[in-house]
Amino acid sequence: QVQLVESGGGSVQAGDSLRLSCVGSGRSFSVYSMGWFRQAPGKEREFVGTMSSSGLRTFYADSVKGRFAISRDNAKNTVYLQMNSLKPEDTAVYYCAADRANSASLVPNSYDYWGQGTQVTVSS
Repeated sequence: QVQLVESGGGSVQAGDSLRLSCVGSGRSFSVYSMGWFRQAPGKEREFVGTMSSSGLRTFYADSVKGRFAISRDNAKNTVYLQMNSLKPEDTAVYYCAADRANSASLVPNSYDYWGQGTQVTVSS
């Protein structure tokens, strides 16, 4: 079983930056797609971005494109979400997820393993 642990969340002001980390267990991390999702109070979980195992395929939600960037270091079993120019509407619990099929999917149901989430709060 794969375990994922997010960290790096916090409270910031609009315009600030944060870098989230997700560390995974298991020997197969390097062949999984890794996705980032977020969920705000009263809202459904929504797609943020995803990266294929190789890092060659990357997709982002329109709402974060140009501001957020995913990277990964397979040697460290870690994926990152760099968040720049944060806005209040980015406030949510952020989750990382692993997809064994390496589909770099935009839908939550494609992912097999999930972290516990880390809170990001952006004030105006």
